[in-house]
Amino acid sequence: MTQIQVLADKPALIAHALDLIVDKIDTILQQQEKFTLALAGGSTPKPLYEALSQQSLPLEKIHIFWGDERYVPGDHPDSNQRMARQAWLDQVPFPPSNIHPMPTGSNDPSVDAQIHDQELRAFFGVKVGEFPMFDMILLGMGDDGHTASLFPQTEALTVSDHLVTVGNKDGQPRLTFTYPLINHARCVIFLVAGENKQSALAQIFSPDGDPTLYPAKAVKPQGELLWLLDEAAGTQFK
Repeated sequence: MTQIQVLADKPALIAHALDLIVDKIDTILQQQEKFTLALAGGSTPKPLYEALSQQSLPLEKIHIFWGDERYVPGDHPDSNQRMARQAWLDQVPFPPSNIHPMPTGSNDPSVDAQIHDQELRAFFGVKVGEFPMFDMILLGMGDDGHTASLFPQTEALTVSDHLVTVGNKDGQPRLTFTYPLINHARCVIFLVAGENKQSALAQIFSPDGDPTLYPAKAVKPQGELLWLLDEAAGTQFK
């Protein structure tokens, strides 16, 4: 089930996303013992994480992951982990064992992708060939239509037998969830803001759009898919 919601501006988008996440955490934890959340990087979700740091949440039951990561140390200014820690995770008493960053320390992205693949399988208790179900995955989208570190016309788009693989942005390696892992999620939420996203969105929602050129188009989870757009990005959908 795909929904598109256009909010008045970025603050309204963030406020709505906050309400959705808090409500989803509450609903899911009435049914099971833990809530698994994969975070997005980039600039758009930072105020969302700052808002989450002000919420009273059952942190001991929430497990945090990342949908992708730049191949830099965790304390590097470009690190998605560092941004989320500064905005949210280090501002509240999160149990350290509930935070599951992508490893970037082996000096070999393919080795670290395999390590994290195994970490995810162990956490969720799934065998090779099976895919776990995240309760929620947050995604952003670049103006080129990429999401996570699934970039146009790159090898990562074709990986179907792993949970984690190596993405490539202009020769710079990234770690990223694969399509099958993303598409097994219970709920995927895109957070998209800015007029510069209009062209890619038009292609993603066009019957003729090419997912190898606009990778976010291939995100089709078995559960909910919700696109939250600010008015600058989503004018064409109003």
